[in-house]
Amino acid sequence: MGDIQAVLRELRRGVAEIIDEERVETLIKNYYEKGENFYIKIGMDPTAADLHLGHTVTLQKMAFLQRHGAIIQFLIGDFTAQIGDPSGKSETRKKLDKETVLKNAKTYEEQVFKVLDPTKTIIMFNSKWANELRASDMIELASTYSVARMLERDDFTKRFRSETPISISEFLYPLMQGYDSVAMKCDIEMGGTDQKFNLLMGRHLQRVYNVGKEQAVIMMPLLVGLDGTNKMSKSLGNYIGVTEAPNDMFAKTLSISDELMWEWYRLLSTKTLEEIDELKSGVESGRLHPKAVKEALAMEIVAKFHNEESAIKARDEFNKVHSQNQLPSDIAEFSVQGPVWVVKALLECKLASSSSEARRHISANAVSIDQNKITDEQLQLEKGEYILQIGKKKFAKVKVV
Repeated sequence: MGDIQAVLRELRRGVAEIIDEERVETLIKNYYEKGENFYIKIGMDPTAADLHLGHTVTLQKMAFLQRHGAIIQFLIGDFTAQIGDPSGKSETRKKLDKETVLKNAKTYEEQVFKVLDPTKTIIMFNSKWANELRASDMIELASTYSVARMLERDDFTKRFRSETPISISEFLYPLMQGYDSVAMKCDIEMGGTDQKFNLLMGRHLQRVYNVGKEQAVIMMPLLVGLDGTNKMSKSLGNYIGVTEAPNDMFAKTLSISDELMWEWYRLLSTKTLEEIDELKSGVESGRLHPKAVKEALAMEIVAKFHNEESAIKARDEFNKVHSQNQLPSDIAEFSVQGPVWVVKALLECKLASSSSEARRHISANAVSIDQNKITDEQLQLEKGEYILQIGKKKFAKVKVV
């Protein structure tokens, strides 16, 4: 039998809140004493095709629990995605068509197995039971919760006070998410702290529908993104996707602040808390350089989603370009008619999105041609080949013909 207390200590690591921890402890204990598996639900609406590191915070905790008796019920919310989750939203979300939902769901399915053990994971779709609900069933479900209680929810309260429309279908979303827990008979549901209302709905409805159990709830914090301020989000562009190229993944991780690095270690690394504390004290005492510690984190992240070899290559490539001021091995090539204005060349090579942005980079002394800084906005490039560069990360080879 495993050390249950040691398992629970590791379980609590990085967790924002556990509701009914006693039940979680009993489930783990029953696995070790009786060989009984328990079922953990996580639901994801396939509203975007890609997972980012923020999503993997919860997935990694689930992967840990898979080693201690958990079977993951990974729910693709193909039915609820057509309603749209109102969590944190200031307006009604647009519905997705079924084709997009299924395409995104397939991508999710492939990506979650970068973290979860596929032999201990069941992929489920909530349309299986939701499509079978009759009008009378939906009315019964809607009668289990009051409008007043629904409006206690923070995002609904704000929208109600500001007279921003709330559709009736959005009230149905948490009810449908809770009903999933009834249909799946899960023991635990996991999600981010922004999902608390919906997660508690599952407990409430399991009780109402006499499932014979009430799910425990484990909530993970929302990972702060590359900007060091906001939660990681595709819409804010401060994210690292789990399918990104190793070089990009490595460089983006190295771009985070030294302060944020420790939160990423706590939530994304497989190192123990003791090992992380040791690294932190090493940095604070000057024994370890923060860049070296961050580099180790970047390598661990790349290795996790690609492999060890890719991580080593990404590190070597980064050091080659940034530390030794050499050119990257792989540079996109473009051909333009000459002579060409340097600003237009930067646009043609996709190094800037507008003429004003290109000019800003030149005036900020951030543009180099053949590794020599330029300051002349009116520069014309004659026939020949040039390496254009903005900052330390953007490169292009342009052939002026």
